[in-house]
Amino acid sequence: MRKSTDAVLTSHAGSLPRPDDLIEANARREAGKIDEASFQKKLTESVADVVRRQVAAGITVPGDGEYGKSMGSKVNYRAWWSYSFERLSNLKIEDIDRDTLPVQRSGPGHTVLSTFADRRDRIRFKTAYANPAESGITTGPRPMNWPFAVGPVKYTGHDAIAHDIANFKAALKANGVSEGFMTSIGPASCARIGNRHYKNDDEFVFACADAMREEYKAIVDAGLVLQIDDPAVAENFDQINPEPTFEEYRAFTEPKIEALNHALKGLPQDRIRFHLCWGSWHGPHMTDIPMKEIVGLMLRINAGAYSFEAGNVRHEHEWSVWKDTWLPDDKIILPGVVSHATNVVEHPELVAERIGRFAKLVGKERVIASSDCGLGGRVYGDIAWAKLETLAQGAAIASKQL
Repeated sequence: MRKSTDAVLTSHAGSLPRPDDLIEANARREAGKIDEASFQKKLTESVADVVRRQVAAGITVPGDGEYGKSMGSKVNYRAWWSYSFERLSNLKIEDIDRDTLPVQRSGPGHTVLSTFADRRDRIRFKTAYANPAESGITTGPRPMNWPFAVGPVKYTGHDAIAHDIANFKAALKANGVSEGFMTSIGPASCARIGNRHYKNDDEFVFACADAMREEYKAIVDAGLVLQIDDPAVAENFDQINPEPTFEEYRAFTEPKIEALNHALKGLPQDRIRFHLCWGSWHGPHMTDIPMKEIVGLMLRINAGAYSFEAGNVRHEHEWSVWKDTWLPDDKIILPGVVSHATNVVEHPELVAERIGRFAKLVGKERVIASSDCGLGGRVYGDIAWAKLETLAQGAAIASKQL
């Protein structure tokens, strides 16, 4: 991954707003009203344009916006996650009652619930979550159907990832960009679906690791930077009832870390970055696990860089964790310095201050300024692009100050 001693580099966490014509093309494709060749042409053009816009905004390490990750016609949920349903075998999509989804996993004396309705944050603020028009809380579309593993899970997305890679590499070349990143779902998050085949959660997670490794390897072999998205590492904490101790939660999560490292075995760490977040929904987040309690687990992941929320007001103060946490000399961090959780566009001076806190602790050459999480679908399109511009402006200020 790129490092710079002259200026603070800039990137983001993955998802970017899709243009209206691509959204329309996706809808027509799912309705069978557009041929595949025409859709792929539109997708290729859209990826080229999203890279161009990132470069124009001042992003030095761009992504493909996750434009190739279709939500699919069967499952109404977030594309960063649900795209994998179309790239894995032996998943059966069934209509479900969201509020009565079965328990999927167990921890030591605790239960991890599969339904988002029973998160402890949602229980505490039940009235606010039930009234999004007044509270401003948005949690994404309600899933009305759900995938269940009914046999051995294998990777079947070879053609899809090949198309994604070809589109992105062509876009990078056309815009004169030397390095770009592509996201892929981590095993622990991949396995947060129904399981009717594997004997326990850990076996299922390792099966997902073996399957998704094929996508990880394809991205790295193509010369791109691989970003693993695995919010389950932090976010599961909110889904365990009753609330576990931090020690219990770390013990529960360790097999997930082992599964991810199993999937990454033999792949070059300096081409891999890991994205940690506490979930992207707009809500209070008062039941998030503190960063200091899981930073050690995160650093055990065999990646060369770590992306995490640092602009979100529930986690901005946690920059101080790096005062007492040793970052190995060959590692990079990508703190979020603009947030997906607010429509307010951060001032460049504030962005520079946020960057400076981290740079003074680990060195500016080991900080890439980023966003908290994906911006696509979380803030209005024009606002998302303004946040990337202010991110780059803040990085330029910080570069001069440092």
